[in-house]
Amino acid sequence: MILAWLLIILVVAGALAAFTARWGALAPRIISLSAIALDFVLTLAIWIGAGTGPHAGQWLREFDVSWVPAFGIHFHLALDGLSLLLLLLTLVLGMAAVLASWRDIQTSVGFFHLNLCWILAGIAGVFLAMDLFLFYFAWELMLVPMFFLIAIWGHERRQYAAVKFFLFTQLSGLLMLIAILALYLAHHAATGVYTFEYSALLATPLRPGVAMAIMLGFFAAFAVKLPMFPFHTWLPDAHTEAPTAGSVILAGLMLKTGAYGLLRFVLPLFPGAARAFAPWALVLAAIGILYGGLLAYAQTDIKRLVAYTSVSHMGFVLLGVFAAALAVPGSGAAHWALEGVVLEMLCHGFATGALFVIAGFLQERLHTREMGRMNGLWEVMPRLGGAGLFFALAAVGLPGLGNFVAEFLILLAGFQVNVGVTVAAAIGILVSTFYGVEMVQRAFHGPNRHGWQVADLRWREALVLAPMMVALLWLGLYPRPVIRTAAASLQAIEQRTGGTQ
Repeated sequence: MILAWLLIILVVAGALAAFTARWGALAPRIISLSAIALDFVLTLAIWIGAGTGPHAGQWLREFDVSWVPAFGIHFHLALDGLSLLLLLLTLVLGMAAVLASWRDIQTSVGFFHLNLCWILAGIAGVFLAMDLFLFYFAWELMLVPMFFLIAIWGHERRQYAAVKFFLFTQLSGLLMLIAILALYLAHHAATGVYTFEYSALLATPLRPGVAMAIMLGFFAAFAVKLPMFPFHTWLPDAHTEAPTAGSVILAGLMLKTGAYGLLRFVLPLFPGAARAFAPWALVLAAIGILYGGLLAYAQTDIKRLVAYTSVSHMGFVLLGVFAAALAVPGSGAAHWALEGVVLEMLCHGFATGALFVIAGFLQERLHTREMGRMNGLWEVMPRLGGAGLFFALAAVGLPGLGNFVAEFLILLAGFQVNVGVTVAAAIGILVSTFYGVEMVQRAFHGPNRHGWQVADLRWREALVLAPMMVALLWLGLYPRPVIRTAAASLQAIEQRTGGTQ
């Protein structure tokens, strides 16, 4: 029951936060933070107690009960190394979101924390669901609370950004629902059994044309959520207008649900279709890497700059996923690509989540997001400036930090598959250096022309950023424990991708 409890704790905590808000704003904050911390401790205990590695069993924990037997629907949760790492990322960034919004959110505090906890429950459900109906239920559960976070507690154009986010994600989610139902019916036509079970659907025989059509339905939802060029246009508006907690969850977690979907569903369920589509996906990945980096460099709004960096970084995820699909069996390229994708997901979550937290701290103090009005902040905020420099260097892939290892592995695999696309992606790393340096220079360095006199990093704010610094250093200097944790999961994906359909 521990997997079910991970979700129940978050759902109940959200309801309690909303209920206790009548007695003050402190209770909802403490309840939310305590529930997320409890889930983190439980998940960490699973990691410590589980045997991991390439020869360990794929599922570390599993919970399966019949839900709607007439339609073959199960409440089936399962945790493997891949979902374990992403669940830990979810809970760390969840705690960071609560702490970062401790003083920022002053209206409807209970309802805010209800939405925050329920978003995290939906994201955790996505990472744990092994029944495709349950997966879609969790996928949609993320949507409504995030809409409220942006529309109620966002900034100037919050309603426009919230509606745009809702339309993009809802329409692409409907395409995935159609694809799930098509796969469900195809499995029944082949076996006579109605089921949404992931393990059963893996063996569904499909004609190449049918497999491609269904795969594109899944791919559409994951590409929008990733987001992939040219389906990324909702992201800068949503990030810029969302409150700090919303930006952290969007960048650090919701984008990872798209990457997770590509790894968990697109590659194993449709290996042949994924291989056929891979050349197009690689081109789109290279365009996204370069396009996102160039647009980030052109921004004057610091939150919009960080938002466009996500388009570039998630392009590396797309490159790694489909490089694994095209890799020659036994060459090692698929192995390197999948490891790089997992590390990129984690490192991007920490680095970009932290940059949004820093942008939120700056906006709280200065009441502006324009970097042209922030010059000279290093004089008055050296600790916050140092934190901004650290995470900017992490985002551009400085050796010794986790993003470098992730992107190196993805490029190493990419060279085995498509040299031209990989060279373009490598140029994208050079572009990232320009926007990283530009952000730090314009925001923190130079003369203090506006005479800013504001508070430096407080202890609560340092508590938000310090774990992310430690995580990025750990992943950059000694990523082996994380790679070993995901090894069995990635080996299963690699074996499925090496087959045909």
